[in-house]
Amino acid sequence: MRKINYGIIGVGHLGNFHAQLAKKIDQINLVGVYDIDLKKAQEVADTCQTKVFSSLEELLTQVEAVSIVVPTIHHYQTALKALEYNCHLFIEKPITSTIDQARELISLSQKKKRKLQVGHIERFNPAILAIKDYPLQPMFIESHRLSQFNPRGTDVSVILDLMIHDIDIILHIVKSPLTSIDACGVAVVSDSEDIANVRLKFANGCVANLTSSRISVKAMRKMRIFQKNHYISIDFLKKKSEIFKLEDCDLKPGEAGFSMLVDTIGVGEKKKNIIYQQPKVPEVNSLQAELEEFARTILLDKEPPVTGEQGLQALEVATTILHQIQHPKKFNAFN
Repeated sequence: MRKINYGIIGVGHLGNFHAQLAKKIDQINLVGVYDIDLKKAQEVADTCQTKVFSSLEELLTQVEAVSIVVPTIHHYQTALKALEYNCHLFIEKPITSTIDQARELISLSQKKKRKLQVGHIERFNPAILAIKDYPLQPMFIESHRLSQFNPRGTDVSVILDLMIHDIDIILHIVKSPLTSIDACGVAVVSDSEDIANVRLKFANGCVANLTSSRISVKAMRKMRIFQKNHYISIDFLKKKSEIFKLEDCDLKPGEAGFSMLVDTIGVGEKKKNIIYQQPKVPEVNSLQAELEEFARTILLDKEPPVTGEQGLQALEVATTILHQIQHPKKFNAFN
């Protein structure tokens, strides 16, 4: 299988990892990196034994695909320039700053027949991969994504920085039209929202309650899913998932793929076993896995695992949340 000539645009904290991992992937030939900070770009290039380019255009003439790992406000213009040179695009989340920008990039990439993948990395978290084939039919979802304060990332609201991960996961697993959003949030230590809580309601009756904060004492990235006879816990930080479910009492441990009988509830014909199951977690580097999938998307001419349209959908929800927080009177039904 041939290798894809690849470039990294932006080699800050995350872009550095893109370069290091791209160097390890068999399907990728890392041609070089570009950053407006040429000193930083040179350091990363030296570490990865690749070339540093002094201009974006020079890099784009040498590659067929790029990772765009610049601040969100520059995603749109950088992606437009890369499409001018007919490059396939891997764009870190969120896809762009605005909905119109995202729509234009999606339309242009389709016209040029270029792949566009959005870097919603939690889709590749081992805890999510462990349950990817599990039948999910959520009735209620609760997510908490909390982190300690870090100035890196405060160029955008906590909605676009952290919560958008959970928005994307929830939209992916619920698969039903969103009917209402109820949101609140406040700026505490930066100029944009640092903590927020959102309630999403879907047409199929599912409700999701999301809390995100970047001013917490301890980090937490958990999602709890409740569905008929099931409670599923996903810990993105510890990279593990746990399943508690009710099963008929005539089943014994090992017969239904579970590992432990926790308890028994009910009486007579309504008696049920509470079963605990911990799905096997694959040993993967999430960022490397999504870059490998991007390479396969190009080489095999298939749909990206996280499409531009899916990145747009997550951005549309996040943008609505932001507007509701910043303009509460407009969304107040009692006004």
